[in-house]
Parts: sequence; structure tokens; C-alpha cells
Amino acid sequence: MQIILFDQHRTSLLPFTFTRPVAEIRVGILSISEKWEKLFHCEVGFLTEDYLQAKYPSLKAEGEHVYVNASYLPNEAFIAEIKALKTSTYLTDKDEVVAYKAYQKIEDFSALEKIELSAEVISIKYTWDIFSKNHECIKADFDMLTKGRKSQAIPQSVFTVNSENIFIEEGAKLYNGSLNASEGPIYIGKNAEIMENCSVRGPFALCDSSTLKMGAKIYTGTTVGPHSKVGGEVSNSVIFGYSNKGHDGFLGNSVLGEWVNIGADTNTSNLKNNYAPVRLWNYAEERFADTGLQFCGLMIGDHSKCGINTMFNTGTVIGVSANIFGAGFPRNFIPSFSWGGSAGTTTYKTNKAFEVAKLVMARRKIEFSKDDEQILLQVFDMSQKFRR
Repeated sequence: MQIILFDQHRTSLLPFTFTRPVAEIRVGILSISEKWEKLFHCEVGFLTEDYLQAKYPSLKAEGEHVYVNASYLPNEAFIAEIKALKTSTYLTDKDEVVAYKAYQKIEDFSALEKIELSAEVISIKYTWDIFSKNHECIKADFDMLTKGRKSQAIPQSVFTVNSENIFIEEGAKLYNGSLNASEGPIYIGKNAEIMENCSVRGPFALCDSSTLKMGAKIYTGTTVGPHSKVGGEVSNSVIFGYSNKGHDGFLGNSVLGEWVNIGADTNTSNLKNNYAPVRLWNYAEERFADTGLQFCGLMIGDHSKCGINTMFNTGTVIGVSANIFGAGFPRNFIPSFSWGGSAGTTTYKTNKAFEVAKLVMARRKIEFSKDDEQILLQVFDMSQKFRR
């Protein structure tokens, strides 16, 4: 039996789900699909938008599979309830379909018996859930990944607090600095590097082959995904992977997709001057909507970049393949494939955007594939109405 993760809450997770299924969102140490693979011990397939399905296929094997709402993260209690399901029953959470067993996707559940989910489960339904729930997701992933395993030795030059709550994978390099795991675990992935004089407070995850640059200051609830470089000051933020914030500047309560580059001395505001709740662009309603959060910074989609000294207002949303630069504060919502800054934006032509994407990905020895191109072309068309 295999897991098929189906999209739910996709629109409220834009711009990140423009270019990936919900299940490929990284929160904690692993992506949602990786969590399911490790905890359920099986292959994972995706049930997502048609234009994403070529890159993220569903399972082709015949037979009965488990269909799971990708917004719900796995844990042992949740998995036990899934395994107890029959083809005549399905799990719900306040009338939202959570999981069922079937030979194919079900559209009408009226003939099935509804069972209410009783396990306490973390769910990711809004973009801000990614950072606001990241603390507990790091802890859960840390426990799963390190259970029964021994960490690599911590170098004597590194000052630690609660060293038993620090795990270092093979090939990681650490120099003199500070790792404080008193508020939560610290995970250092394979071949990752923490350069000299970095200060880190857990919960924190530095994933495989990523780097904290000299003097970085990292606060709780932060994840740096694989093959990324981070410097400056970062607090309660999630970087999916293959992205760089390599220089000084503040990033707080924010989410960065893949292939993002943040220019030197760029700063994000995560708190309004009047301490009012932050409003974010709502793609479904095509307007700004209240998040109920006092702290919320930047949401920036895949392949987007900003120049040096960029200043982002509280609660800024940037789509896919945008290029932002210049003095002043850009708008709080910048559509995909925009080129410009506070003085206004024009359309970032796809041929130019693709040239950059190919170069950036080639540096990581990853091909900009035909599937990648088709996905971005679809995003370009979908976001046309937002560009002026």
C-alpha cells in the first residue's frame, strides 16, 4: 500500500504552490512528502494540478492506496488511525476530508462512513503556518531523524548549551561559535558548514550542504533548506532550499521558496509601527486579508530575487520569477514575473527569466528541465491578471 498526497488549501499556500504540490512544502527539517516516506515507510505520489503532474507524478502501481490530505503532517497516532481505515470509511477533521483508502480518487463520500480524526496533528493551511509552526515541526523531525543514532562529535571550539539536544550529521563542519539548544533542538545536516563566530538558538535546522556564513545570528524556529547560504540576522524563517541570503540584513517571520536570492543588506519588516495585525495578499479573494498575526515578514516564491539594500514592508508577498531592485519600499504585493521596484514594475519576459534560471540551477549541477519551463510558463499565464 502506498501514499498519495492530494492538494488541499493550495490557493491559501500561494505563491509557494504555484511551482509545487502542497506536499513538497518544507516545514521543520523535511518536506511534507519526505515526512510521509520516512514515517509510513513507503513510496509517495502526488495528486495535484494538471500542469504540475508531469514533474510530480501520482503512483502508477495498481491496487489500493491511501489518499491523504497533504496539509496534514504525519505522526504515529495519525498513521495508526489511517491504518485502521477500511474502504467503507474515511477520516475527517471538522468536515474536511483528511484520509481514505481506495483504488482511485473519490469525489463523492456520501456512501462512506465518516470517522472524526482524534489524533493531534499539525496542519499547514496558510503560508504563515510554515514559519509559525516551524518550531514544533523541527522538534518532531529531529526526534524522528535522530532516534537511536549517534551524533558526530561537537568540536571543542564550539560553545554549547544542552549539547545532548544537538545532532551533527556526517561531513558537517563547525568552527568556533555558539549553539544554544535550551529552547529546542539544533540539527546540522550532511556536509553542512557553520563558519566562524555564528550564534544559533534552537530549534534550528541547517539542512544538507548548506552554509551559515561568518557571524550569522540565527534565532529560534528557523530552517535553512539544502544547498543554501545564509548570513546576517534571521529569526523564525523557513528557506525551502537552493536559495541564498548570504549577507547582512534582517529576515524575520518569513518564507523563501527555492532558487531565491536576497541582495546584500536587504531588510524585512516583520512588525508594523502601530503593532496592528498584519494583512497579507490573499490570492483567492484578490485582496489583502487579515492574518491575525502581529509578526509576519516576507513571502517570496521560487526563482525571485532582489537587489542590494532592498527594503520590504511588513507582510510583503512576492510571486514567482520576480526581480526587485532600487530605492524605497516596493509594494506589499508583487505579482509573478514582475521587474522593478517602488517606482513601479513591468513584465519580466519569460525568455530572460529562463536564461537566469538555467544559469542559477547549473551552478548547483541541476538542469532547468522542460517540465520546469512548462510550469513557469503556466505560472506566467496564471499571474497575467495581477500585472499592470
